Amino acid sequence: MLRQTISDCLKTAMKAKDERATSTYRMILAAMKERDIEARAKGNTRGIGDAEVMSLLQNLIKQRRDSVALYEKGGRADLVAKENAEIAIIQKLLPEQLDEAGTAKVVKDLVTELDAKSIKDMGRVMAALRERYAGKIDMAKAGPIVKQHLS
Repeated sequence: MLRQTISDCLKTAMKAKDERATSTYRMILAAMKERDIEARAKGNTRGIGDAEVMSLLQNLIKQRRDSVALYEKGGRADLVAKENAEIAIIQKLLPEQLDEAGTAKVVKDLVTELDAKSIKDMGRVMAALRERYAGKIDMAKAGPIVKQHLS
């Protein structure tokens, strides 16, 4: 289970006195705890599952990439390095991402399978991608590919 892997990574980072990794894993666990609390309000007493954890990790990476872009514009190389280090740590927890060619093939197959014909079907295709390929596809890159296939 991904939750246990993250806890184990935190323990390892703490023993190694790796401050960056320790703070990153703690931040991930705090975000997971927050999502668990939200899930309890909806009746899910067991917390979020691995698919939602992967989605959370992807969101954390996206947030950091956005921050990197802003810090680069502001000339803050120190903060760019910090954010990039956190991205690298978080990415180790995710399965290997499909490259652009792999993503295009998956999108093409899914569009055919769902019999999607127009841009109106984009939401349905994106939902199926999220469900089947959580953590394996960067949805920010998949969106334009889906749009291209449906246009």
